Amino acid sequence: MDFYTLIQIGISSIVATSVMTIFSYLVSASFRELYKEPVLLSYCISSFNISLSDKVKRILSWLIHYGIGFMFVLGYHLIWEYRIIEKSWLSALILGIISGIIGIASWLSIFKISKYEPNIDFKGYYLQLFIAHVLFALAALPVYNLF
Repeated sequence: MDFYTLIQIGISSIVATSVMTIFSYLVSASFRELYKEPVLLSYCISSFNISLSDKVKRILSWLIHYGIGFMFVLGYHLIWEYRIIEKSWLSALILGIISGIIGIASWLSIFKISKYEPNIDFKGYYLQLFIAHVLFALAALPVYNLF
């Protein structure tokens, strides 16, 4: 993979993760719930009793959040590059749906492993998480196509 492709994936993932995050923050504010993935990640990290400052935990949670976004777009790139499915709005929608399912399964695992039980409406959280992943994929496609 060349440097140009890494930049393409990197910029696409930053934009897509930012779109997803803004959506989660807006839904959190609208429903007065804690649906903010980086904040939830920070709490999960805290539950492991790792001796890090709160600031470092917050930074780490944001890096993890954007790193996972990079991995998703890298997966999309490989799927499109090897023509497993053609690059299109429909494929982005399908990848968003698959990503949403993976995201929900991942958060179920994260909460279980960390033993962190947030006081949130889980049905609402997972619904917004699913939609956020669809928006993520739909945002990744046009940015990816700019290159």
